[in-house]
Amino acid sequence: MKLVENIKESYNELVHKTSWPTRKELSQSAVVVLVASIILSLVVWAMDWCFESIMSFVYGLF
Repeated sequence: MKLVENIKESYNELVHKTSWPTRKELSQSAVVVLVASIILSLVVWAMDWCFESIMSFVYGLF
């Protein structure tokens, strides 16, 4: 009985108590995530490029 009651309560919470984002909010959030991902990837690329340049310089001395 507990399992059936748990499923009913979960369904009730999912349908009546959960607030779902609108299509506009979802699109805006997706754009924010896309921009943040691009910025983060550029930062990581720049750090990698700097580290590679420094290591090439250091190993070039020996």
